[in-house]
Formats: sequence, structure tokens, C-alpha cells
Amino acid sequence: MYATIQKWGNSQGLRIPKAVLESVGLRENDRVEILQVGNSLQIRAAAVRHRTLEERLTSFYGRDVRELGRVDGEPEVDWGKSEGAEEW
Repeated sequence: MYATIQKWGNSQGLRIPKAVLESVGLRENDRVEILQVGNSLQIRAAAVRHRTLEERLTSFYGRDVRELGRVDGEPEVDWGKSEGAEEW
């Protein structure tokens, strides 16, 4: 089977026929991994691993979340008297 690489925005794109995707168990919006093997490309389903909230926060802050300690926020802000029909 042959396909043509085409311009897609500022990148290049390759359309993969539906029958080919179905035969390997992939569908629209699935995440894939593209590997360079010599002078060819290999496309395979990405191993999706869901991270815990702790893992995500550790990645975000760059250190273990237990090292961060408690973050105390600013005191409540007084925005003045109510105007209109606000309900509290």
C-alpha cells in the first residue's frame, strides 16, 4: 500500500486508511509512538499509563510533594458591599 506525505498546517501529515487502523486495533484519537528504525518509520500504539495525582504533582513541582509542606493561602478578600441581587 502506498500513501503520500502532505502538508498539514506547519507540519507534514500521512493519512492511514481506516482498514489498516482497524487491523492493528487503532482508532481516531488513539496515542501512538513513532520510532525511527534505520531509514524507516515504525508506528505503534503508545503504552498509556495513567499517573496518580501524587506523581503528577511531583512532576509539576520537580520534587516529592511531601517535601512541599502546607501552602497557606491569602486571607479572605473583602470586595465591598453587595450590589444587585446576589444571594449568599
